[in-house]
Amino acid sequence: MHKYRTHTCSEINKKNSGSTVKLSGWVHRKRDHGNLLFFDLRDHFGLTQCVIENSNSFFKVAEKVKPESVVCVVGEVVNRSTETINKDLYTGEVEIKISSFEILSESKDLPMPVFGEQNYPEETRLKYRFLDLRRQEMHENIVLRSKVISFIRKKMINDGFLEFQTPILTASSPEGARDFLVPSRMHPGKFYALPQAPQQFKQMVMISGFDKYFQIAPCFRDEDGRADRSPGEHYQLDIEMSFVEQEDIFKTLEPLFFNLFTEFGKGKIVSNFPFKKIKYKDSMLKYGTDKPDLRNPIEIFDVTEIMKREDVKLDIFKKLIDKGGVVRAIPAPKITSKPRSFFDAYNNWAKEEGAKGLGYVLFEKNNDKLIGKGPIAKFFSDKAIGELVKKCKLKENDAVFFSSDKVKEAERISGLTRQKLGKELNLINNKKFEFCWITDYPMYQYDEKEKKIDFSHNPFSMPQVNPKDFDKADPLTILAYQYDLVCNGYEISSGAIRNHLPDLMYKVFSKVGYSKEEVNSKFEGMIKALSYGTPPHGGMAPGIDRIVMLLAGKENIREVTLFPMNQNAQDLLMGAPSEPSKLQLKELNIKVLDKKK
Repeated sequence: MHKYRTHTCSEINKKNSGSTVKLSGWVHRKRDHGNLLFFDLRDHFGLTQCVIENSNSFFKVAEKVKPESVVCVVGEVVNRSTETINKDLYTGEVEIKISSFEILSESKDLPMPVFGEQNYPEETRLKYRFLDLRRQEMHENIVLRSKVISFIRKKMINDGFLEFQTPILTASSPEGARDFLVPSRMHPGKFYALPQAPQQFKQMVMISGFDKYFQIAPCFRDEDGRADRSPGEHYQLDIEMSFVEQEDIFKTLEPLFFNLFTEFGKGKIVSNFPFKKIKYKDSMLKYGTDKPDLRNPIEIFDVTEIMKREDVKLDIFKKLIDKGGVVRAIPAPKITSKPRSFFDAYNNWAKEEGAKGLGYVLFEKNNDKLIGKGPIAKFFSDKAIGELVKKCKLKENDAVFFSSDKVKEAERISGLTRQKLGKELNLINNKKFEFCWITDYPMYQYDEKEKKIDFSHNPFSMPQVNPKDFDKADPLTILAYQYDLVCNGYEISSGAIRNHLPDLMYKVFSKVGYSKEEVNSKFEGMIKALSYGTPPHGGMAPGIDRIVMLLAGKENIREVTLFPMNQNAQDLLMGAPSEPSKLQLKELNIKVLDKKK
């Protein structure tokens, strides 16, 4: 007989009745019935109920053993009585009548229970992550993650992609977030950077003559954490392809995501491919975000022209429009029966979000005609109300909220309002995965804080302008062959067709103030590689963590990450970041400044 087990804790059933087996695992929970002691034995695979009688010489040892101790038992498989069968377990028709009991590793008193799914503070859960991961839900999330990665890897290989590993220690590159820097012992005063993404390397893989590349790549960004983004590090499916247009990328990835979410989506409906394609400017108008949740049926409308009408007497809106503002309307279906306090609460909420407020009009039927009700309805003529109804596709008992401000702010508030209404009115179908592509991103944006033009997305993207006409084009009108894949309100991937022309690369960077010398200095390897014959190429990088989070039905990415940091970028389990020793600092030629001084 094997030293530790003949079976796992999920294998035994009535077919094994009468046989002697050996199992090893953790004591999951105990139930003391006086003359009988029951406990569930748990391993990675499942649970088996064990029972020991008080006449057994091992009874006192088993009675005192603490939950989560690791034990090894030998015993006969016996059938449970009909009334004690657990139909939820594969092993639920049998139990092990213990003849031998050995403690392999005793547990201390637990700082948090493993049995059950109690909500414990995240600090405790992360500090004792090894215990947290023993809980069934967390264990299943991590197993799901492994299966998802395995599924993706097989699919990519079957589609002719080659898996390569790109460097972890590299040069700093402006990818849009702060770099993590690593000091060089051999080159005092110089630093490596951990890659924010393998962007330049994967492009050079294409330049090197390979046709399709992928890797499950670790990426490092010194940015604040939030529910859908880990601080410090994340993993992505990094992909690049040669001799492709944007549509080729879509056709390659859509079947992968359809099959992946169908396989692991627990029966939820997955939008079939080809996925919807929405231009960035249209997404910002209709949904107030470039990450729209298409399960929400509400669409936003621009009603600036209606508010300009002479028969609309809302001076507050007209003044904002005169200053370059816009007015966006967010329809809310079937809510006129809500009390006044409901609408006032939305107005107060908008102010808390930084808006000037949310005006609203209710629509009721009177003699087969929709009329406006509410505090500001009196400022609209019947004809203006009719225009609103037609523009916003309003029906009886609908309401419409108004957000007015400069374009970006009006988009933000209207998007948040749409999202809030969708949730509170139960308009979102939680049994669906709705995918879409957001395309035609602006190449540049104006940075109000820095008072200068900067890149909107990826600086290595191909602009949608003939290279001959690039210099005379207004940078804020230039679109790029950039695209995001969005699912249920989450961006799960960014991608682009790359700029493979070195002369055009200089022009692209010159618009944000980079000289040719600076481009050569910061992107020496890339510019050099582009200068020796580069195929047109493109790719994308879906986030593994976010994909698994969606499939697991979680709203916090730490629920699907093996050993995550907290939101303050601290590893509570291992105590990172930690202070280096004086010897380490000396070897690295680094002096740490005391911030207090």
